[in-house]
Amino acid sequence: MLYKDKVVIVTGGSKGIGKAVTEAYIEEGAIVVNADIFEPEDGANESHYIKTDVSQENSIVEMINNVITRYKRIDILINNAGISLWQSPFDLSVDEWDKIINTNLRSVFISSREAGKIMKEQGGGSIVNISSTRSIMSEPNTEAYAASKGGINALTHALAASFSEYKIQVNCISPGWIENGDIMKLRKEDHSQHFSQRVGVPKDIARACLFLTNPLNNFISGTNLVIDGGMTRKMIYEH
Repeated sequence: MLYKDKVVIVTGGSKGIGKAVTEAYIEEGAIVVNADIFEPEDGANESHYIKTDVSQENSIVEMINNVITRYKRIDILINNAGISLWQSPFDLSVDEWDKIINTNLRSVFISSREAGKIMKEQGGGSIVNISSTRSIMSEPNTEAYAASKGGINALTHALAASFSEYKIQVNCISPGWIENGDIMKLRKEDHSQHFSQRVGVPKDIARACLFLTNPLNNFISGTNLVIDGGMTRKMIYEH
């Protein structure tokens, strides 16, 4: 039980990947704080829910202060919260751009800065940022989302360098196609786009979080772990 009684914050932990991450740490005996603007779905309610709007600095700071008041420490931070918007760059407004950047990227810096202050004083900790394979490949009309995820990748290795002397690991996970709905409804063609011959599920990312925050794996820092079933490495020809 490497995580027993460890204090873990998961932003956006109420559904999807975040929900799977909160459940994985709870199963390992951790104390999990779900910092999300939405209340948790059924099954994610064993975590301590703190309503948090990660696009707002004061909301993040208040959440971190709440955690410290209650638990006195922060061992692990999983920066998972994020939103997306598919919009032509000709039509994308500055307000829409800012909302994506503030929610997906700026929040990672603020959360890491605030949690990092605590980790520095207590002698170490681990941070995992959830990025996306869209940081390295794109579809049309994804400029804001792709920029936010590319920024997370760069911010990860910068923070890893800055935090290293305080024994704070910072790593990044870039999920590929992770199905949050009914995977049984997907087509054979969907699965065959992957070397793994299947589309990913949220638990695939949750297991990676456990791996990267395992204290026995403290030689891993500043890296981006791509978890996509090999999809971004597969050449796909249209016939």
